[in-house]
Amino acid sequence: MQLRLLKSKLHMGACTGTNLHYHGSITIDEDLMEAAGLLPYEAVLIANVSTGARGETYVLKGERGKKQMELNGAMARLATTGDRLIVLAFAMLDPKEVPHHKPKVAVLDSHNGILEQWEG
Repeated sequence: MQLRLLKSKLHMGACTGTNLHYHGSITIDEDLMEAAGLLPYEAVLIANVSTGARGETYVLKGERGKKQMELNGAMARLATTGDRLIVLAFAMLDPKEVPHHKPKVAVLDSHNGILEQWEG
């Protein structure tokens, strides 16, 4: 049996833009990806705190230091610039791995600066 647990979370980030005419994905600043332990092309669930909308896509590495969280392709319909987003990635774990598992979380401000960061 495998259990699906939270692996990575960017909490309350701000959508910095949308690009409808691009392949579906979310482009995230490389610093923010590292803060939450997200990998390029990793599947993520996006939750729009402003509207309640949710969608699944994959991560593209953005430019380091730009504080970018841009929704692309069909995902661009999920939010508008300034909407607050939660980006979640999950991992499949064996039950024996669960007691030692610690997700990486970064809480962001309205300009995608890191307010808090922790594991576990």
